[in-house]
Amino acid sequence: MSTTITAPSAALAAAAHAAGLTLTAAEPGTDFAGTPTTRATLALISDPAKQQVLELSEAFDAANPKFAIELAIFFAEAAQRLRNPRPECYLTLHGFPLSFGKFAWPFHGSTSGADTFIVHGEIRLEDGTESILHAKISAAMTRTFNTVVAALEQPFAEGFIYNAVRKTLDQGQLELVKSGNRQPVPVTTRYYSMKQQIFIFNDTTPEQRKAFLAAKTFWLSHILGSDAPVWLADPRDAQYLNTTVADLKSTAAAVAAEGLITLSADGAWATATDELRARNDQYRVELTEALTFIKPSFNEDMRAGHTNM
Repeated sequence: MSTTITAPSAALAAAAHAAGLTLTAAEPGTDFAGTPTTRATLALISDPAKQQVLELSEAFDAANPKFAIELAIFFAEAAQRLRNPRPECYLTLHGFPLSFGKFAWPFHGSTSGADTFIVHGEIRLEDGTESILHAKISAAMTRTFNTVVAALEQPFAEGFIYNAVRKTLDQGQLELVKSGNRQPVPVTTRYYSMKQQIFIFNDTTPEQRKAFLAAKTFWLSHILGSDAPVWLADPRDAQYLNTTVADLKSTAAAVAAEGLITLSADGAWATATDELRARNDQYRVELTEALTFIKPSFNEDMRAGHTNM
């Protein structure tokens, strides 16, 4: 395979720059199925050390006008997310702080004959220790989504795929292990409302959203981020919690009023107060309980051979 480094497309570079990002020279790669891809690195203009890999099909036409709006949104959100101390980290409703990595974009067709598109990746438990617990992911999207997703590429699917992974873990259908095979994450139309034309993952109450934002600040700012501010107005979290960015900001204000977080002037970024940091033992107990919940259990009588079959 050639290792020639080329300039990114003018359309991509312009869209990234408009959002406050630079797009480095691109290099060739291949997806899981061996199809050629183009890999580049997004970096904040204001802080070039904050980076994210962008991988697209070699044939993807970023200049196509039908992609312009969603690409602009993707880059604008990435520019905000990269300001986080750990941009690759997310929290789940059950309190799992996770990092997402090694995702091999774009989607590829299933090689098993199933009528699905697949993307592989990995999540890792990030609790501030040297934890090696992780899960290798095989997210399978039904072909019905062809009418929903603008293109089977990272900018158009990364958000809802990450949210489907979070949802599947919270349901106890993924296990965090020391080693193991890929685990399936089905992404079906149950996660999408054709009537409303939005993704739907979790129906949450105001109290659940308050608890989520407090825990997110504890883990992603205090534990993983050395108390640097974390973005609480992330649209991916709004989608995951079935709410809006405006609601996240008003919920964050309510958490701040309880003395748990300190908000930025725009109400979108937060750090933990001493009161929240003092809840370390509570959050770690909750994490241990969540790990127990997702661990497979076995009928001991059946394990011993005592069955009625």
